[in-house]
Amino acid sequence: MLKIENISFSYQEKPIINTISFELKKGRNMAVIGESGCGKSTLLKLIYGLYDLDEGQLFWDNIEILGPKYNLIPGMDFMKYLAQDFDLMPYITVAENVGKYLSNFYPEQKNERIAELLEIVEMTDYANIKAKNLSGGQMQRVALARVLALEPEVLLLDEPFSHIDNFRKNSLRRKLFGYLKEKQITTIFATHDSSDVLSFSDDVLVLKDGKIIEEGSPKNIYDNPKSKYIASLFGDVNEIEIDGKTELIYPNQLRIAEKSKLKAVVTNAYFLGNHYLIEAKHKNKTVFFESENEVSIGSEIHLEKKS
Repeated sequence: MLKIENISFSYQEKPIINTISFELKKGRNMAVIGESGCGKSTLLKLIYGLYDLDEGQLFWDNIEILGPKYNLIPGMDFMKYLAQDFDLMPYITVAENVGKYLSNFYPEQKNERIAELLEIVEMTDYANIKAKNLSGGQMQRVALARVLALEPEVLLLDEPFSHIDNFRKNSLRRKLFGYLKEKQITTIFATHDSSDVLSFSDDVLVLKDGKIIEEGSPKNIYDNPKSKYIASLFGDVNEIEIDGKTELIYPNQLRIAEKSKLKAVVTNAYFLGNHYLIEAKHKNKTVFFESENEVSIGSEIHLEKKS
């Protein structure tokens, strides 16, 4: 189990992480979400041991995770951390980058392992290409394969799919998180993508100004957001007064009604494939809702919350 106990950290006296505590059981995936600058990346670096804590302690099972004051080479052997800069060696091939930390004592097993990892990240056809000739998304996929090579007990990923094309991202996520579950690798990943959170995490931490403001299952946090800030991390959200009570309502929770107290004028429509995202004005406030059919701009409509 990973245990984080009351950790705090400051850059030049500016607090970045403020008294954070949580636990993560072996084999579970945790998403860390929040606006840019809230402390997500710093939290991962602290867990890996790249910085010294101001206060608190970190443990993996009974092993205390210590920073550079205590380790000549920062970082823990049983963990791997993938930063946003990838840190590949540009003048060696993709296969050589992935196999960099694998033993050469059994070359056949090493080559099999490299091939397995390249298949997971869908880079088999690029095995003999030098890293400097890859796109940003391809580099990110190679970096993912490399951190998996030695099957760490704990994996820390900072925006792991940020450079990867949308058409490939879904397939890659399914393969990667399926592999992590199969191998029972405990994973914490920082992300801005709500699809990463909702589909692939077991637990979620929501950060704001270096503090945990919410934690729990992705479904519970999505269904019961405690603030507009939390709800907005999953996409557009409306703050609407219904029957004298202000509610946070996602666009997919509203629909057009024959008659209701919630009247709005349509100002825009965005085609999203299987539905439209409709933008409207209600009492000088912007409201978003989803519709299977296009709605004419300028038309007055009535809205109701789906039951």
